[in-house]
Amino acid sequence: MKKILLAFLIIYGFGLNAQRTDYDWKKMDPKQRKEVINSLSPEERKELLKKFRNEMIIENLNIAPSDKAEFTQLYNEYLESQRQIKKQFNFDIDPETLSDDEAKQKLQQSFELGKRLLEDRKKYADKMQQVIPCQKVLKLFNSEKMMRDKMNERKPHGNDNNTSGPKQNP
Repeated sequence: MKKILLAFLIIYGFGLNAQRTDYDWKKMDPKQRKEVINSLSPEERKELLKKFRNEMIIENLNIAPSDKAEFTQLYNEYLESQRQIKKQFNFDIDPETLSDDEAKQKLQQSFELGKRLLEDRKKYADKMQQVIPCQKVLKLFNSEKMMRDKMNERKPHGNDNNTSGPKQNP
């Protein structure tokens, strides 16, 4: 896990380097890196994170240079598809305020969301296997879970008033 996080930071630094002038990210302390990142616009940060994520995944999976562009396009398409499906569900609800019928309906919607996400994931797993071996697709999905778990660990828990609610990442 530490290797993945270190790789994430290194690649993130390289991505920033491509965006800005000659920063030596390896020689910068975390405070300096944070200052540079904070100076970026939200769009620049989003693009930087996307580039970093792609480079980290490609490095972690050891994608052949000849497959890099096709895989990156497919992976970004997959992530966008997953995002679009998730957007259709309102996660910001307090189950305690719902009637029994509303809660049953919301629960059913969450099952449908999970089903659609799984079907979408299967579809893209098949597409990705046309570019990379199935072992690497499995490794991709495992590394996504590890990154998601790691990010959830870093989220502040003090403002979480609804800890018993539905998970945001089914």
